[in-house]
Amino acid sequence: MRRADRLFQIVQLIRGRRLTTAEFLAERLEVSVRTVYRDVAALQMQGVPIDGEAGVGYRMKAGFDLPPLMFSKDEAQALVAAVRLSQPQLDEGLADEAEGALGKILAVLTPAARASAESLAVFAPQTGLDAATRQRLARLREATENRNKLSLHYQDLSEQTSERLVRPLACLFWGQVWTLAAWCELREDFRSFRVDRIRSLRVLDERFRDEPGKTLADMTRRQRG
Repeated sequence: MRRADRLFQIVQLIRGRRLTTAEFLAERLEVSVRTVYRDVAALQMQGVPIDGEAGVGYRMKAGFDLPPLMFSKDEAQALVAAVRLSQPQLDEGLADEAEGALGKILAVLTPAARASAESLAVFAPQTGLDAATRQRLARLREATENRNKLSLHYQDLSEQTSERLVRPLACLFWGQVWTLAAWCELREDFRSFRVDRIRSLRVLDERFRDEPGKTLADMTRRQRG
C-alpha cells in the first residue's frame, strides 16, 4: 500500500471510532506500530485535527470532514449484505434507519455499481426478533445512549425472577439472542441480561456517569483477563 493511501486509511479508521489505538491501526494496515506513530505525527503536522498520543489512543476532533467518497462495486455489495443480514435482528427504528442510509448510498453509485449491489444474491430470513423483543431492544438502546438507569423485572434461565436497578452499558448480539451488558446495583457487579427474558422494564429519569470500575471498558477488560 502506498503511503498516501495508508494515511488516508488512517484518517478514515480514526474518524469511524471513538478511540483508536496504534495497535489496532497497525493490525488493520499490516504495518508496525512505530510506522503508525510516524504516520499520525505526519498527519497532525499537515493540519489533520487528530487528538491523542502514542500509548493512549487517537480520536478526530469534531467538525473534520473529507470530500464525498465513491464506493467500489465490492464495497457497495458488502454494504447491501450487511444491511440485509442485520435488519431482521434490529429493532424497527434502527432497521428503518439502516434501510434509509443504504438508499442514500445506492443513490450516488454509478448505474453499473448500483445494479451489481442490488442484484447481490445474499439474503437473510425475515423471521428474526419477535415484536416484544424489538420494542424492548429499542428502549434499551435509547436508555444506553442517553445513560438513563433502568429498573428491570428479570427472569433467569432457572425461571427465578428478580428486580434489578442497572446502568445499561451496551446491547450485544450473539447470533441468536441479544443481551444487555450492565452494571447491576443490586449485585454491585457486572451482569448480562437476555433481552427476551426481561419481563418488564422502566426507564428512570436518573442518569449516570462513568465511574472507575463500572464502565463497559472495565467489563471488557475483566472478561479478557
